[in-house]
Amino acid sequence: MTQSFVLEYWNDDTWLVGRLKGVPGVFSQGQTLAELEENIRDAYQLMATEAEPAPAEAKTKELIFEV
Repeated sequence: MTQSFVLEYWNDDTWLVGRLKGVPGVFSQGQTLAELEENIRDAYQLMATEAEPAPAEAKTKELIFEV
């Protein structure tokens, strides 16, 4: 399955630091944009494979917040 994400990145001294917008907790860094892209993919894969699935009896509920 193919998914599309938005990489938001910025300079921090000599590093590029980035995160996947809309995916909490997926941050990484690299000395080049190509290295950052590779590292952010690795960070996402690690997060996705370590996430525990919800129990079969789990329910969902929509919450609305004022921001």
